[in-house]
Amino acid sequence: MESQNKEVDALVQKITGLHAAISKLPSLSPCPDVNALFTDLVTACVPPSPVDVTKLGPEAQKMREGLIRLCSEAEGKLEAHYSDMLAAFDNPLDHLGVFPYYSNYINLSKLEYELLARYVPGGIAPARVAFIGSGPLPFSSFVLAARHLPDTVFDNYDLCGAANDRASRLFRADKDLGARMSFHTAGELRAYDVVFLAALVGMAAEEKAKVIAHLGAHMADGAALVVRSAHGARGFLYPIVDPEGIGRGGFEVLAVCHPDDDVVNSVIIARKSDDGGLQNGRGGQHARGTVPVVSPPCRFGQMVADLTQKRDEFATAEVAF
Repeated sequence: MESQNKEVDALVQKITGLHAAISKLPSLSPCPDVNALFTDLVTACVPPSPVDVTKLGPEAQKMREGLIRLCSEAEGKLEAHYSDMLAAFDNPLDHLGVFPYYSNYINLSKLEYELLARYVPGGIAPARVAFIGSGPLPFSSFVLAARHLPDTVFDNYDLCGAANDRASRLFRADKDLGARMSFHTAGELRAYDVVFLAALVGMAAEEKAKVIAHLGAHMADGAALVVRSAHGARGFLYPIVDPEGIGRGGFEVLAVCHPDDDVVNSVIIARKSDDGGLQNGRGGQHARGTVPVVSPPCRFGQMVADLTQKRDEFATAEVAF
């Protein structure tokens, strides 16, 4: 226990130092200094750790919340930068590999599709999917549409109109995907068989709870919900979503997955309740007993090496741009 406490203290101290350095940056737009600091941050957060970030003291919690917001801002600027870069090509979809983390989206989307296919009653063959928080670089929707759901229509939602405009430009040269991809700032959720909730939609716990409650009030009964969360030290990068909170929002939680490879986000699969049980205080697990927790095989050594390589790829991409 003492050794674990020392490990946690050392990690929190390291993350606090990185937060201080990131906070002093004049801009979070992609550049060598920004890329290096965030690569160091991710490298520190992805290995297995005994830390439970939800149990840290008030000062560390305040630091963590601020860090997540910085990560969100930097991620938005990074995606806008690469979206503009891709839009300069005649067919942007032929060049998605220029984005250093594109393979992570491939792996995350594959994981989410497999979890949906395994745990959603009756399998998964959605006619319409909504992705909330799609941003200027909607890789998740693209990978799902191109590789796993070739007949599905995707409606992507982001409150930022400029992000939607950037995203729509990426599909202009592909007739099939262009016809199945649309981008909006608002819409009616009852039309969808599956709704994906991006990790950075609702960053603080109370914000996330409001978003999930809204989904529970407006999604169709029986529709599936995919929530991106975080686990362990990865909770310094993304908000952690409590499955019980999803249950209180009107859903039955079907599965929770905490990847231990280069997929940073955890994934929670849920189903909009249609029997009223969640509103009667029985929680999101009432219909299926203990929620299955699935963890893919560990590949941390390769992942850390990949992160080091990505730092060089960032620098090369900056020169090319």
